[in-house]
Amino acid sequence: MTVDSTRQLEKLQKQIIACTQCPRLVRHCRKVAKEKRRMYRDWEYWGKPNPSFGDPNAELLILGLAPAAHGGNRTGRMFTGDRSGDFLYRRLYEAGLANQPTSVSRDDGLELRNCYITASLRCAPPKNKPLPREARNCQPYLEAELRLLTRVRAVLVLGRIAFETYVRVAASQREDFPRRSSLKFAHGASFSLPGGLPRLFCSYHPSQQNTQTGRLTAEMFQKVLGDIQEFLASV
Repeated sequence: MTVDSTRQLEKLQKQIIACTQCPRLVRHCRKVAKEKRRMYRDWEYWGKPNPSFGDPNAELLILGLAPAAHGGNRTGRMFTGDRSGDFLYRRLYEAGLANQPTSVSRDDGLELRNCYITASLRCAPPKNKPLPREARNCQPYLEAELRLLTRVRAVLVLGRIAFETYVRVAASQREDFPRRSSLKFAHGASFSLPGGLPRLFCSYHPSQQNTQTGRLTAEMFQKVLGDIQEFLASV
């Protein structure tokens, strides 16, 4: 990544943090930050959109859904301070994509290696259910990141909404993109896309519900990461 691209990426993250395009989400994030959860009553909640996080020269981009109300909305970093992050960052550490297995705050020393994390939605939505127009408001930020992250060769989507978000963005970039209905989300699936677009890999979201019920296990997620690393080593 060039110096200019790095600066543009940093500028973009500042724009994301300052974004107020979705009044419902702004109100919700601020309300949660004010009322807090009892176990976090001594925390100063972030209460704003979450910027993306990771290596600006990454070959792997991970796309999630949205910050958790008492996770990213509290800590100010995606997948930080909640059970989803506990699962995700440990698996990234085990795969050599992070320097430590835990993520509890923005200043805990976590660094990602050859990996960049972003999301379909930058604000915590009420009941974890964003409205379609809110997703559309966030989409230009992802589009800008994909333009600036020029070394990305693989995209890992976490869950169906992230899958649909990325396919929609990718389809808008290529006239020869396959029919969107021909791409079916499934854990472990991967797709070669036209025109030099990154290869698309799919996983269930590492939500507490998915991991505690066994719908997504550590072994299942490690297999996906292994497939991605094997692909990156071959290109």
